Amino acid sequence: MRNQSGGLFVDGHMSRNTGASVADNAGRPLAELFASEREGLRRLARLLTGSDAMAEDLVQEAFVRLQASHTAPANRGGYLRTVLVNLCRDHLRRQARARYRAVPVPLVQAPPEVDETWAAVCRLPFRQRAAVVLRYYQDLPEAEIANLLGCRPGTVKSSLSRALAKLRKELSP
Repeated sequence: MRNQSGGLFVDGHMSRNTGASVADNAGRPLAELFASEREGLRRLARLLTGSDAMAEDLVQEAFVRLQASHTAPANRGGYLRTVLVNLCRDHLRRQARARYRAVPVPLVQAPPEVDETWAAVCRLPFRQRAAVVLRYYQDLPEAEIANLLGCRPGTVKSSLSRALAKLRKELSP
């Protein structure tokens, strides 16, 4: 997949077909940023979307948007995470709209590696799922989660509280 400024994403890695490499504010080339941040971002996207393939696509799209941005963000890692969370949210919205319009199809049994806890987390609304994943998987503070989700810290706290209550109720014997 070729991005707007000539970079090429091949087999999950970015290569440049120009002589100069794009560097971030700390002088770190974009390829190094990609190598260091890709796996963590992919895991985050996997937890938010439930799909390895979609996670890989969304991470690559986040890097394409970073490279195509006209102004260099001060915190490129934070910018990538924010873009990725928004891309995941948009993907899940499109999926929900498609399911709403689609004719119901009999459900196939989930693969055995998916346990009941993960299935319950996947059934949470996006904001609650994102809050749980960002808090307990990424270990982010509530203020940063609020910034990523575009809401107030109090909303994050209530989302976490509601999500945990739903999970306790659903998973209790």
